[in-house]
Amino acid sequence: MKNIVGIKFKKEGKIYSFDTADLPVKRHDLVVVSTDNGLAIGTAVTEVTAVPDQELAANLKSVLRLATEEDLQTREGNRKLEQEAFQFCLRKIDERRLPMKLIDAGCLFDGSKMIFHFTAENRVDFRELVKDLVQRFRMRIELRQIGARQEARIIKGLGICGREVCCATLLHNLDRVSVKMAKEQNMSLNPEKISGLCGRLMCCLGYEYDCYTDLKKDMPKCGKMVQTPEGRGKVIRQNALREEIVVVLESGKEATLKAKDVRRPPEGR
Repeated sequence: MKNIVGIKFKKEGKIYSFDTADLPVKRHDLVVVSTDNGLAIGTAVTEVTAVPDQELAANLKSVLRLATEEDLQTREGNRKLEQEAFQFCLRKIDERRLPMKLIDAGCLFDGSKMIFHFTAENRVDFRELVKDLVQRFRMRIELRQIGARQEARIIKGLGICGREVCCATLLHNLDRVSVKMAKEQNMSLNPEKISGLCGRLMCCLGYEYDCYTDLKKDMPKCGKMVQTPEGRGKVIRQNALREEIVVVLESGKEATLKAKDVRRPPEGR
């Protein structure tokens, strides 16, 4: 068994599991941990729990210590350096007329590397830009091209619901969203109504998708002929939440019925 705690490095980021050993880590504590990129400061977002060794990842990293005042000063110094690096990189992008949009700059805790995220329509030759950055900051430089959804997660903003975008608050992973999800929920397929700030389909389309598919799996599909208490008819609409369907009867009348009150007619009829 090992004592495991969930750590976040950014408010909108994923939760990573770390071994606390015997450190008295509590929820909301700032801690220094070991990562693949070196040391980093994160926030404990869960209580410590004992987990069997066989359920843990083979490359599990450790919490080294509770963050000290010196660690916090180092983090603050890195943040100032990130702001300076961001502005410097913006100027160089403009000077070199590179077709890219800088999103953010991040410095590793130990100051060994700076990572810049950007978006672009196509591949960008940024070799000269990297030389400018290395010459100015004297550390390893990495430029990462990201997509529109990752950009929205970093920049944040308000969605059409009036709340801060989900990708920057409650979502740990950016799961795939498809038009099929909107269709299953009988939503408008107008791109302006189902797209988020990133211009892609809204993440929230996936929240109730499984519920709709479960409710509709036993309901007659649109276009199918059914037998109703009022006669035969064709299904033209479904209301999964009410478990109702709308049927056009052979007489031309439209009827709204509970799905349980209709049945498919025998084959060949």
